[in-house]
Amino acid sequence: MSSASPNTAFQLRRFEWLHVLARAARSARGRVGLGLTLAVLAVAFAGPFLAPHDPNEVGVVPAFAKPGAGALLGGDSLGRDVLSRLLAGGWQIIALAASATALGVVIGAIAGIAAAYLSGWTDNVIMRAVDVLLAFPQIVFALLLISVLGSHLWLLVLAVGLSHAPQVARVIRSASLDVAERDYVQAAAITGVRPPKLMRQEILPNLTTPLMVETGLRTTYSVIIMAGLAFLGFGFTLPDANWGYMINENRIGAAVNPWAVFAPAIVLAVLSVGVNTFAEAVTRCALTSDPTTRAALEAGEPVTAEVANADSGLSDGDRRLT
Repeated sequence: MSSASPNTAFQLRRFEWLHVLARAARSARGRVGLGLTLAVLAVAFAGPFLAPHDPNEVGVVPAFAKPGAGALLGGDSLGRDVLSRLLAGGWQIIALAASATALGVVIGAIAGIAAAYLSGWTDNVIMRAVDVLLAFPQIVFALLLISVLGSHLWLLVLAVGLSHAPQVARVIRSASLDVAERDYVQAAAITGVRPPKLMRQEILPNLTTPLMVETGLRTTYSVIIMAGLAFLGFGFTLPDANWGYMINENRIGAAVNPWAVFAPAIVLAVLSVGVNTFAEAVTRCALTSDPTTRAALEAGEPVTAEVANADSGLSDGDRRLT
């Protein structure tokens, strides 16, 4: 039995995710995923300052002009420089997707932990509400809110975030059910620790793996949904450039200048691949400390959110105390 105190164990669990991220970033898979993600983020956030032309300037080149010296990726439907619009069209989608992901994960985690620990009627109410929300496809749910409340950027974040919350809640509830029955959680409850503090300090730190898996998955979905809403013209200010709407407005000229459509689509695809690859690296690093999953990982079996839930168990800090 280690002499480490419970407070020390809490600190270890609290900062465990930082060590997992560091290990993932040093792995081969993590370096590839992180490199792709950072490359797209650099294009998105530094691009507006590097654009050779005003992204909204009409007539820079002929409509759907092929790539040339005046426009490296050619022109779009109104003769605007595709490269300039590509460089300026990503930061807003990524910022909104990140905000929606954070909102969805926070709400879903709170709901899932509360449902698992409080159980009873609280669990029934939360999970029945989750079932109702899961009946709507994510894009349909977002469009429903936008059609009722109007098309605003804050509403896009709210709609996409709320569409993620039910799925996160189910995953986190499944992972929390086992953690809530651990002896150290029961001991804390007996000593009179209030449920909000107990859930925050004893249960939440042991959900690092499923939370990181869900964050990676939801980030990818958020980017896709935001790009899809932009494709449809919802929420974003036009004619300001964004990757989703660029695909829509230039598809009629794809045969003449395919880069006007393919360039934003390729950037979105690279971002999705990068985020998913790094998320898988994070998950593998988080699970390799668990002996029941090490053999499966060495055999090359895929890691999913369900696997992460099943093996969330005790953190390294708790194992040092047992």
